[in-house]
Parts: sequence; structure tokens; C-alpha cells
Amino acid sequence: MKFTTLIVLSLLAAITPIACTTNSPSNIPDLLLLNGNFFTADSLRPQATAVAVAGDRILAVGSDEEIKKLAGDKTEIIDLQGAFGMPGFIEGHGHFAGLGQSLLNLNLMTTRSWQEIAGLVAEKAETTAPGEWIEGRGWHQEKWTVSPGSTVNGYPYHFALDSAAPNNPVVLYHASGHGLIANTQAMQLAGISRETGDPIGGRIVRDAKGNAVGVFEENAMNLIEKPLLDWKNRRTEAEKIAAFEKIVQLASQECLAKGITSFQDAGSDFWEIGQYRRLAEASQLPLRLWVMISQPKSSELSKLAAFPQIGLGNGHLTVRAVKAYLDGALGSYGAWLLAPYADKPDSYGQNVTPTDSIAAVAAACKQYGLQCCVHAIGDRANREVLDIFEKTADGKPTTGNQLRWRIEHSQHIDPQDIPRFRQLGVIAAMQGIHCTSDAPFVVKRLGTERARTGAYAWRSLLDAGALIANGTDAPVEDVNPLPCLYATITRLRTDSGLEFFPEQKMTREEALLSYTLWNAWAAFEEKEKGSLTPGKYADVAILNKDLLRCAPEEILQAKVTKTIVGGKVLYNAK
Repeated sequence: MKFTTLIVLSLLAAITPIACTTNSPSNIPDLLLLNGNFFTADSLRPQATAVAVAGDRILAVGSDEEIKKLAGDKTEIIDLQGAFGMPGFIEGHGHFAGLGQSLLNLNLMTTRSWQEIAGLVAEKAETTAPGEWIEGRGWHQEKWTVSPGSTVNGYPYHFALDSAAPNNPVVLYHASGHGLIANTQAMQLAGISRETGDPIGGRIVRDAKGNAVGVFEENAMNLIEKPLLDWKNRRTEAEKIAAFEKIVQLASQECLAKGITSFQDAGSDFWEIGQYRRLAEASQLPLRLWVMISQPKSSELSKLAAFPQIGLGNGHLTVRAVKAYLDGALGSYGAWLLAPYADKPDSYGQNVTPTDSIAAVAAACKQYGLQCCVHAIGDRANREVLDIFEKTADGKPTTGNQLRWRIEHSQHIDPQDIPRFRQLGVIAAMQGIHCTSDAPFVVKRLGTERARTGAYAWRSLLDAGALIANGTDAPVEDVNPLPCLYATITRLRTDSGLEFFPEQKMTREEALLSYTLWNAWAAFEEKEKGSLTPGKYADVAILNKDLLRCAPEEILQAKVTKTIVGGKVLYNAK
């Protein structure tokens, strides 16, 4: 029996068949959703046509005939007219504030040339005061269809940005978030010169003459970010709070419009967490956030004693995990590999945080009862994290299942290490959309055999009994779950039809579970959300396509028509 089946069975004892205590003063429903086609993610009743809601909880799930009998005089009734309903999507790994910020800055995700990017920067410069920074994110050199001209490791020189914004410092983040390109003015503010050395775990990309081309990988990004942060820190505290509230509002709206009712945030600092708590307790956080604390310095580990903080703001904020980084991203040659890059044989990638520092974070997590979540993309990085987790958890599977520690991304795994996820109870928090997004360059980086046997190995992990949590890593990718689901079940690119080792696909039901119940389990929240089960939060997404049965390409055409959080319709498509 697979681990995922065992998880579902283990929940059954906690699930009430029809009704349970809710936040409503009685068991008379406040809302009925009728005439629907529901995927419940509940193995006791996998399908239904109606759901009753009392307060912010699900009161009952069943047929229209069963549920209609529960209605009271003041019960609101919504006829779904046969629409598809499901538990609200849970984004399993994203960056909530980063998503909101990306909606304010230049969005370069769909750009297909360096020339196009320079043009967008020039347009932005026309409306930006001299001296102000221009920020953007989303470029990827492997996705350009037009040559950028002279390059180093495929990266362009910064000169086009100098021409586009002669009076502004410019910083444009790589789609992965593990690299950036800056113009001359930004580099001058950072004090970059030929003599500036590479920091540990980072690289300043240089040409054959030793000149910086403008690209900074991994920890070298800190050099450019320092003057950027200094500029932002000139704001008053009130201005910082107002700006943060704006990006929270934008991120919330974006998620709700795409059926996302919960968001697992992959790293926020203590100040940001304080703001989330203030907003949650003031009922100003529309969806539910589960937050990882950004990798604390060794001097800050004692601050973890104030956590976990669970279910604040009526279940809208939980902080019970820590996020650490062991390596970088494959696209920017930062993934830490066991063997050299096939297209850069002098490099094994970047170990951005010493393993003993990761081990110290893991020990602190165990001490304070927090989940340890470590970013690991390359096969060497994944092995190192598994080794650390095994040592910290004494190598006992039951201990691992109780800890529910996670490897964020788990993108490239040596086949020998795949069984260890189940053996150690480690969750593979992967992002389906990364597979097809990265597909054009993965074989180039890893070679065919490594790509075939260990890249985005969903089927191998599931068959070995591991649990997978799905998501988008927004704003690295669009936060929309539908393209991610399509990638998970087809492993097809939508533009070229490139199919990336289809033997690793998930089934349709597995893909939906990986975005609902499995994500809830990966956050210790399976008793509160992740399925349409009486007693859980009434978090529901309604769509115009049956995601279980429609043609695969129709998943991409599907639209969210309603998003319900805690029994309240917070998004209603026009």
C-alpha cells in the first residue's frame, strides 16, 4: 500500500460522516452549494453534488436531495448549474510578498528576447524619476528566441540596460530568483570593480578580460541588493507598512481569482511575519497563509523559541516552519550536482550555505518543534539534506513522519536516494510547472541519463511511497494552478509540444490531491483543510471545466468562477 493511501486512511478516524460542531450557533446551514459536480478529495465520499456550510466550516456533503433537507429560512442557496467544485487550491510553495511585489514591478516571464526586455526597461524609465531603482523579474536566457548578441555562459552583457535607463539603477531578477542582471549605475552604487571578489556560494559572471557582464549568481546577488535595500530603507516605517499592505492586497486578489484559498509561503523574515500576524488578527488577510521563517542567522536561532504560532486570525495564519537554502537553481548553474554540468564541465554548481549551518538549523527546528524545509535542487544537494535529516531524526521513519520535514523543489535526485524520502518520512515539495518550464535546457545541463532517471521524478517518488506537495514557486512561475496541473499530468510544453520523459507523469487524481489534501498534510493541516469533509474549513473553488474528466488541453482553458474562503464568496467571476 502506498504511503499516500496510508495518509488518507489515517485521517478517517478524525472525519465525521455528515455533520460536526461548527462556528455557527446551530447546525442550520448558512450556505448551500447545490447542483454541482464535486471532487471532494475525501476517500469516504469522493464525489458529491452538494455541500452545506455553517459558519466557516463544512456542515455536510452529499446529494442535492440530502443537503436540501438541511436548509433553514435564512440559508443562502447557490445553484452551481453543474459546475465543477473542489477543495480550494493550496499553493504548496510560493513567495507571497514576492508575488505581490511582482505585480508592481516589471514582469518579464513572457519575454522572449533580451531586446524585448530592454524595451520594457526603456518604457519604465520614461515614468521613473532619475535615481529611482527599476526592478523586474522573470527573464530566462534559455527561453529567448532571438540571439542577445555577445554572451558569457549564455548571459547577455548589461549595455542594453545602460542605454534603456541611463538615469536609473536597474536590477532584473532571473526567473529562478537565483541570479540577476544589473546595469552600470547599479553596479557603481554597489562598488563593483574588476577587483571585487566572488563571495562564498556566489559568482560574478565575467568575460575573458575579467570585466563583470552584469550578471550576479546566488550569494553574489547580495552585492547588488545592498544598495537597493539601503534605498528602500530610507522610507519611514509607515511607508514600509503601507507598501507591504499593498503587495499583500495584490497577492491576495491574484490568488483568489485563481481558486487559491491557502498559500504556503516559502520564506518570510521576522518583520514580515509580524505584519502578517497584525493583518490576520485584524481580519485583513483574505486567504490562509502558512509561513516558513526565512533562514535565520546563527545569532537569531533563539528567536525560534517564539514559534510555532498556529491558527492565528481564525485560521488565517500559521508559522511553524523554517526555510533554509543549500544550493541554487539549475538554469543559473547553481544546482549542486554529484557530477559536473554536461554543458559546463568545470562546474558542480553552488553550495550556498555550509552543510553544518543547515544542520544547526535542523537541530533548532527539532528543539522548538518546527518543520525544517530546505531548498535543494541538485542531486548532491538533495543527498546532503537527506543525510542531515536522517542524522537529526535518528534515521527512524516514524520520527520523520512526525516531523514532516520537507525538501523544497527536490528537482534532481540520484535514483539511489529516491527510496530515502519514504524511509525518512521526508516530503518532496515539488513544482509541476518547473518540469515543463525547464524542459528545454535540463538535458543540456544534466545529460540524457541523469535527466531521464532523476529529473522531476514524480512517478518514481510516488511509487516509492513518498508524498509530493505541489505548487508554482510564484513569482518564479505564474501562481495559476491550472498550467501546473497540466504540466503534472502531461509533462508537455504548451508552445512546442516537447514531452519531458512522460513515464514520470502523475494521474489526474494524484495531481489534484497534490494541490489539496497532500499539501494540507505537508503543513500539518489535514484536519482543517484539503478536502471537502464535514468539520473542515469551507474553502472551495468552483470551475467551469471538470478537471478530472475533461480533455487535458481543456485544463488550460478552464476558468475559476467562484472562490469561497470560510464560507464566504471572496471571488466571483464576472
